Amino acid sequence: MATNHSNIEENIEFEMSSGNVFADLGFDNAEEMLLKSELVRQINSTIKGRELNSAQAKSLLNIDDAMLSNLSRGRLTELTLENLFRYLNMLGRDLEVVLKPLSTPSTQGKLKVTVI
Repeated sequence: MATNHSNIEENIEFEMSSGNVFADLGFDNAEEMLLKSELVRQINSTIKGRELNSAQAKSLLNIDDAMLSNLSRGRLTELTLENLFRYLNMLGRDLEVVLKPLSTPSTQGKLKVTVI
C-alpha cells in the first residue's frame, strides 16, 4: 500500500525552538541550566580529549564517584557554577566573564556562552 507523504506531513505539528531547550520546556532557571549544560559538555569533552580514565579525572578534579557521575550524566541540579568553573580551570581551560550594558532596553539581561 502506497503512503502519501504529503498528507502525513500536513498533520505534523511543530513549534520553533527559542534556542534554549530548557526555556522551551518551561524551566524557571533556563538560562542557568543552559550555561551549566555547556560547561558540563566542555568538561566532558576535555576529559575525553585528554583520554583521562575515571580514576585520573577524579584525581585531577579532586572529586568522588558521585560527582563524576553527575558530570558524565549531566545532572545539572547537582552541580554548581562555581565548581564547574573550577573544574574547567583544573582541566587547563581559561574562563572569561564579560559584563556589558544591555544592547536593547529590557527588564533583564541575557546570558550567553561562547566557546573558543
